[in-house]
Amino acid sequence: MTSFLGIDVGTSSVKAVLLDPSQAVLTEASLPLTVSRPKPLWSEQDPEDWWQATLGAVAAVRASAPEAFAGVAAIGLSGQMHGAVLLDGAHQVLRPAIIWNDGRSEAQCAELLRRVPDFTTRAANIPMPGFTAPKLVWVAEHEPEVFAKTRLVLLPKDYVRLRLTGAAVSEMSDAAGTLWLDVGKRAWDDALLSACGLDRSHMPSLVEGSEISADLSAGLAADWGLAGRRIPVAGGGGDNAASAVGIGAVRTGEGFLSLGTSGVLFSVTDRLAALPERTLHAFCHALPGRWHGMAVVLAAASALSWVAGVTGHADDIAGLIGKAEAFAADRGRREHAPLFLPYLTGERTPYNDAGATGMFQGLRAEHGADAMAYAVLEGVAFGFADGLDVFNAASLPLTSCLLVGGGSRSAFWTQMIADVLQVPLDLPSGAELGAAFGAARLGMLAAGAGSEAEICTRPPIRRTFTPDAAAPALYTPRLARFRALYAAEKTTRSVR
Repeated sequence: MTSFLGIDVGTSSVKAVLLDPSQAVLTEASLPLTVSRPKPLWSEQDPEDWWQATLGAVAAVRASAPEAFAGVAAIGLSGQMHGAVLLDGAHQVLRPAIIWNDGRSEAQCAELLRRVPDFTTRAANIPMPGFTAPKLVWVAEHEPEVFAKTRLVLLPKDYVRLRLTGAAVSEMSDAAGTLWLDVGKRAWDDALLSACGLDRSHMPSLVEGSEISADLSAGLAADWGLAGRRIPVAGGGGDNAASAVGIGAVRTGEGFLSLGTSGVLFSVTDRLAALPERTLHAFCHALPGRWHGMAVVLAAASALSWVAGVTGHADDIAGLIGKAEAFAADRGRREHAPLFLPYLTGERTPYNDAGATGMFQGLRAEHGADAMAYAVLEGVAFGFADGLDVFNAASLPLTSCLLVGGGSRSAFWTQMIADVLQVPLDLPSGAELGAAFGAARLGMLAAGAGSEAEICTRPPIRRTFTPDAAAPALYTPRLARFRALYAAEKTTRSVR
């Protein structure tokens, strides 16, 4: 029996999924990971932990479906973006990987803009501590002995690829998040590399996500019972691009809205659409000839969890949403509800403002947990509206949008977001497929198991949240006040 293996190297776990040729999930497994925070703003992981978790997840999949696993015809990879794995000339890890949510390199972002005045034009993105390039400038400044030994820099999933195949290869979607890629040309940019004291010799080679990057090593193939045949490993994709492949968002205007701990608005385009000054992430897609734009709301479902905790509803978030829905049923109360800025951990799009803070405005004695929860749900929806405004400014189309993430379980919240955005939101049937599923699809494409149209299909839609044409009458003035509130909060911070 032929099968296809997808591996996702996440932040909290490594996941593996095994598909049959019809893309039915035969089995899946997940092994947890931990994050080390040895100093304020630091966030690191040991690459060896990724590798051991990968071996464990694959072993669990193999044990669960041995006959199907014996027929693995290709492997696809996805993973957390932006991490910096520094290797010496013998491919030995020099220090723990600095991962995507590490915040130590803010000063180095400013230094990159000083060194390369047209940096954002070249990279199509604004330097932020989460990206890879400023991390290397930090290492050069603070750990010069490590930097001097560095001969290769890899992203997290590409380190796992190195261990799987022995080949140093990346692909376009993940490479775009390093700030070393000419995103439009899909090639390394010498000026961006030089600004970090690097050159192309420090970089892996590049393939498209649906192309073969290398083959599974003979040793691992033997260990896994796959000896005697070639097992190609696809280029794969960064986690969001792979997730998009998994839900069939592969054509211009197709996208998704992820309502998870953070929020993501994602759309595919057939050209590079960049607007770095408003913190639009402009990356290559995991498929040839396509790019994507991404707007990020740093606190989405996490803002709801926060208000549930402070109002005594931590164990009954669904009940709190029900109270917010009952509050909203009274139009008069809803129009005079407090406003909430969801910037509990700063904000990404459109402000790139780590110092932004959460805030209620308009609270009165008559407001309780129901009004506060409503304001939080609406504030997150307004955060997505800011992202869509950036999409529109960049002429980035969004013609169809799937709902993913845990927050999509709330029909009230998702209808509110559809009403605020005035964009239909489609809720897929069944379980969320995720990045590992998209990685397996990329493996299928690399192995020639079908065409893109045959493999990258959209899931069945369980429900469409159609926007209420009358909703802007309520939301437009409140959205204007929401934006003015941020401007006032920022001004207040500047005079402290």
